[in-house]
Amino acid sequence: MPRAFGVAAGLDPEVARRLAARCAELGYESMWSNDHPGAKGLGTLAEFAAAAPGVELGVGVIALDRTPPEQIAADVEEFGVDPGKLWLGVGAGFSKKPLTKMREALPELREALPEVKLVLAAMGPKMCALAGSSYDGVFFNWMTPGFAAGAREKVEAGAAEAARETPPVFGYVRTAVGPDAPERLAKEESFYRDLHKGYRDHFDRLGEPEGTVGIAAPDSTAAQDALAAYGALDTIVVRGLASAKVEAMSAVAEAAAPTS
Repeated sequence: MPRAFGVAAGLDPEVARRLAARCAELGYESMWSNDHPGAKGLGTLAEFAAAAPGVELGVGVIALDRTPPEQIAADVEEFGVDPGKLWLGVGAGFSKKPLTKMREALPELREALPEVKLVLAAMGPKMCALAGSSYDGVFFNWMTPGFAAGAREKVEAGAAEAARETPPVFGYVRTAVGPDAPERLAKEESFYRDLHKGYRDHFDRLGEPEGTVGIAAPDSTAAQDALAAYGALDTIVVRGLASAKVEAMSAVAEAAAPTS
């Protein structure tokens, strides 16, 4: 199963470059960044590309209520990201009607970004079906292995109804390794649990105890065992939970690296 490595946008350029080079050595097929009001994910991807030109790039995800398609296209050009290597994750953000927003946005995205592979952020069943029927990929977030398997079935059903092949399924798996791993995972999860209604509904559907959605592993062996359970994903995007330094991030990347 291919693996990718993901970080928060705004990583120091020197850290981003050295991390990307190390991940390429470890066999990761792509490098991903999220996107948030304080930093553009595409800027972080540009640093990855400079150090590891052979890997593909992904941003997961840009909220369309904050950044419209024409601005995304301008950012792709400004940062010099190769559109042919880009998996562009998009989501509804705080939109009042998220499903409608993402259905209606697709033609605009296709027009503004004709060379880019468009990946829909999906958690609920209707969004998963839309991803399967219309987008080039689907991006899961904050899922247990079992929930991801059920969500994939919705993607496959959407693709079947549209008489097309199931698009590739990506997904962040938050991964912390070491003695403080449980605390790091719990801190990251607590931020998202009440971020907006979509996330609140999602965590309610999961029904999992706080601080348990993702991987908090004492060592590499435990991390690899936990990652292996995510068979519903075509590509696991290991979202490293570590301090934003080369050594700390590289240690997570090494512990969770793809195995032959």
